[in-house]
Amino acid sequence: MAKKATSSASKRTVKTKIAPAAKAVKKAPPKKGAMVRPARPVARKPVPVKFDEALLGPKSWTKGELARFKETIIAKRRETLEELDTLKESMMDVQTGEYVSESSNYSLHMEQGTDAMEREKTFLLASRSSKFVNQLDDALARIDAGTYGLCRVCNLLIPRERLEAVPTAQTCAEYKNTNHPCERGKMALARKKIAK
Repeated sequence: MAKKATSSASKRTVKTKIAPAAKAVKKAPPKKGAMVRPARPVARKPVPVKFDEALLGPKSWTKGELARFKETIIAKRRETLEELDTLKESMMDVQTGEYVSESSNYSLHMEQGTDAMEREKTFLLASRSSKFVNQLDDALARIDAGTYGLCRVCNLLIPRERLEAVPTAQTCAEYKNTNHPCERGKMALARKKIAK
């Protein structure tokens, strides 16, 4: 119990030592008759932010680079259209031009399920290929418009490696995966806000 008493006594002494110092910090009230002026706001000058343009990279692709991207896209488009034609041929009867029906004389009940699953798989592949052709057409239109390879978020060039891997890309890989701009993109967006 003796320890508890000494610890509480030391706490009291600490409080009494701090209290007089706090009173000394307070300002004295103004004298009677003295004019009190409101404090003037301190005008702060905006600090100019310097951006290193070299970090942001080039503004556009050269004509030669765009021509190479266009060749790659056209080759991928041609290849995808050939795959799409092959898939359509496997889905349709060549003689009638209609989709192959489920009812065939030689299919058993279990084989019909397998056939239906294969047709569904073929249809999904054809749908995916058709969507990819539309994306490639959109990329070709962006090349003609001069906006190919520009990120739609920060308006900077998408890295060449990403465009070579995914020629239909419209954003950098970091934004695609995290929904947040990359470091260069953050700098470009900050610069755009300051310019406004």
